Amino acid sequence: MKKILFIASFVAFAFTADAQQTPKTADTVKKAAPNLYNPAADAKADIAAAVKKANALHKNVLLQIGGNWCIWCLRFNDLVTQDTELNKYMNYNYVVLHVNYSKENMNEKVLADLGYPQRFGFPVFVVLDGKGTRLHTQNSSYLEEGKGHSKAKVMEFFENWSPKALDPKSYETKAK
Repeated sequence: MKKILFIASFVAFAFTADAQQTPKTADTVKKAAPNLYNPAADAKADIAAAVKKANALHKNVLLQIGGNWCIWCLRFNDLVTQDTELNKYMNYNYVVLHVNYSKENMNEKVLADLGYPQRFGFPVFVVLDGKGTRLHTQNSSYLEEGKGHSKAKVMEFFENWSPKALDPKSYETKAK
């Protein structure tokens, strides 16, 4: 009898503890999901606005193409937003825009206009100048290290495609 009472009280305690947890409804799951990439966004208009802003600020545009479903996209974003040095350099030199690629919206026309960068997988990065000319498409696998991205490789990528690196004046030697 004591065993039955012990088992019954144990089961009742377990159900009580479980009932106190927040139920996982569709609303709570949606709120927890990352929201970097917006499938409903007008990528063409957003890119045009980013180019206009970059031109006015003498920056380049960094398109981060991927989706909220992509763990590597989220890892890259975490690195460049949480690392102070990378974040500062990126924001000083680039207007950053996340361009969605998902089953809800593949942005096929926009990606065709950018030279089909999705061929490299995700995330993939496209650098545009202040006039909207595509300067470079970066396969992110070259920036990976372990289960994330290498800070040194990402910084090198940012530096190599910054406005200063592409400015001919940076390479002119002064006549003596």
